Amino acid sequence: MNIFFLTLFIFIINLVFYLKFNLISKFTFFDNPDGKLKRHSKPTSLIGGLVILINLYLIIFLLKFFEIENSIFENQFIYLFMTLCTLFYLVGLLDDLKNLTPNIKLISLIISILLVTYLFPGINLELIKISFLKKTYFFNEYSFYFTILSFLLLANAINMFDGINLQVILFCIFIFTVFIIKGFLPFFFILMSICFFFIGLLNYQNKVFIGDGGCFLISAILGSSFIYQYQNYSNFLFGDEIFIILFIPAIDMLRLFILRIVNKKNPFKGDLNHLHHKVNHYVKNKSLTIFITISLSVFPCFLMFLGLKTYYILVLNLIIYTSLILFLKDKNNI
Repeated sequence: MNIFFLTLFIFIINLVFYLKFNLISKFTFFDNPDGKLKRHSKPTSLIGGLVILINLYLIIFLLKFFEIENSIFENQFIYLFMTLCTLFYLVGLLDDLKNLTPNIKLISLIISILLVTYLFPGINLELIKISFLKKTYFFNEYSFYFTILSFLLLANAINMFDGINLQVILFCIFIFTVFIIKGFLPFFFILMSICFFFIGLLNYQNKVFIGDGGCFLISAILGSSFIYQYQNYSNFLFGDEIFIILFIPAIDMLRLFILRIVNKKNPFKGDLNHLHHKVNHYVKNKSLTIFITISLSVFPCFLMFLGLKTYYILVLNLIIYTSLILFLKDKNNI
């Protein structure tokens, strides 16, 4: 019964926020267009990330208060989780408000991870399991560095995957759905999906952005969740399966990093050369663009659930992505 009322309560809270958003937005901070990287037509509220964070606090508090078993991170991990999420959001919020330089932003994220790993050593990713090799690889003394690198790459991949309304939010709901299907804290991610659904509606209507604060927060949620399941669920997701889920944001980030370095630019400095920019430039329809980019993420996971070996999926994914980029490059140059 508690589960029903909690679900109804979170739904109503987010529904009220959605219905009263025009009033609430007057008291928020805005992202102003600049005609360069920010090409939206009018100032847009940046409250999306904060709403996700508030929902996160509220959901965790209620789940702990009602002591619903197996619905939330256990032991000290919950405090680690909340600390990292808050710090990542604050770094992104500062970037949204003050437009931090790429180096300052990177250093701030590193300091946040260092602080959390110092306070909660349990976050370190000590091993990786590859499904088709049926072997576990231990990082030993390098686990600390691998953990930092993993969070930094994920934060940048999610942030770079943002840039067209609804894309990152749908991508997160897709990952939450994978967690729910696999039985990993399903009630927690169902409640979080309710929040993302209403934020997604506002985002699609050009009323709210999640901003860098929201993107960094999302990366903390996903990164911590992947580590927690690795530590506590022996047959949940292997390392190669996680990479398949994150393949499109990850491979697009790698391509952009290489291009920027080759062109002697800062690899963390934004541009309009992302996959979604290229697709949208060709199809000239944002809804179709989102459908294409999200489909590129969902399709390989569908093959994975059907039992196809992950190395086949990775090769197929790489061929599809590379072919699409080459096709769009030729079309965009016409």
